[in-house]
Amino acid sequence: MADPEHRLGEFLEKIRADLDRSVRFWQTHSHDVQCGGFFICLGEDGHVYDETKYTWLEARQVWMYARLYNEVDRFKTAEMLEAAENGGKFVLAHMKRQDTGKCYLSLTRQGLPLKTQRTIFSECFYLMAMSELHRATGDAQYREEAVAMMSRILCWVREDDSGLGREKLAGNTPVSSLAVPMMLLCLIDQLTTMDPALAANYDETEQWCLEEVNKHVQRNGTVVLENVTPDGKELPGSAGRLMTPGHAIEAGWFLLQIAKTKGDKTLQTLAIDTFITTSFSRGWDPEFGGLFYFVDVDGESPVQLEWDMKLWWGHNETMIAMLMAYTETGDTKLLANFATVFDYSYSHFVDTAHGDWYGYLNRRGEITHKFKGGPWKGFFHLPRCLMMCEKMLEDLIKRKQ
Repeated sequence: MADPEHRLGEFLEKIRADLDRSVRFWQTHSHDVQCGGFFICLGEDGHVYDETKYTWLEARQVWMYARLYNEVDRFKTAEMLEAAENGGKFVLAHMKRQDTGKCYLSLTRQGLPLKTQRTIFSECFYLMAMSELHRATGDAQYREEAVAMMSRILCWVREDDSGLGREKLAGNTPVSSLAVPMMLLCLIDQLTTMDPALAANYDETEQWCLEEVNKHVQRNGTVVLENVTPDGKELPGSAGRLMTPGHAIEAGWFLLQIAKTKGDKTLQTLAIDTFITTSFSRGWDPEFGGLFYFVDVDGESPVQLEWDMKLWWGHNETMIAMLMAYTETGDTKLLANFATVFDYSYSHFVDTAHGDWYGYLNRRGEITHKFKGGPWKGFFHLPRCLMMCEKMLEDLIKRKQ
């Protein structure tokens, strides 16, 4: 393999072309001009195979269009803004219950509710969509929706979760999930990007989130567990041994962004050495390449039947994390890791013929699901990764010239 520092131009060229293909694919095939919003379930060539609208992905696509419009010059077009706004109107009209503030998980094509999830994540993506739309349009309604939703989410997480609808069964064991504090850190970043004056409102919450995330670092920093007890101890059983490498690595780049903003070298070290590098080492398949979906940290067989699959989003998050870590430190080992993930991804996931990536591979790297969009895959992880990596690579190349 060539020295990865000599490949920066190659990485940039391929990633930029890939982002353009992905945008084109979703703009061409996903827009529902009759009912509003987006078709999510798209086949390999972009045909709609199911009209169900999954709200995580509806809201994420609104966010992605608005973020591309806001931050990437070639996407600052009337077409991109119109697509974001049209999707935002559908989300605003149909995703949230007016009586409780809870968001639905899935809708019919016309926007009628199908399912609700007893977690905070549909609401998180609703907030992200509204916040980024406010950045793009200046419409105060979107800002108000975002800030109000943050208040509800914080109440559910830190004060009273009864509004989530979870029944408290007799054997219930309280659990701290890594997903919750890392998602709140993402929301704080989103809201303060929208309005820097809001930062002071969330200082205490950010500190609480950092402490909660740190509880998941166990065994002297050698593992980042998905679930721990509320006081930061390991849980018994398979749930307590569970590690999701892509998730831990994603949390790592969230932490790295905060470390950069605060000039916190200790947090930078934790983010890079533990969340990113250690999780990558534990998660990378030494036999076939690619990042495992789940890992049992004691070497038992994970109970998740799909544990050894290779999913697109974990590779996306690892590309972001490794390139960001290299950008911050100049450590060429981190760039070599980026190159490893890049090469695996571009030889397994990418569909240059139709656009976008396949999402699901078996352990050997063979495609198991040919669709480009489904209940948990849409226009988000991939374009976010490509957009962020394109910007970092542009900056790195300028720095080295």
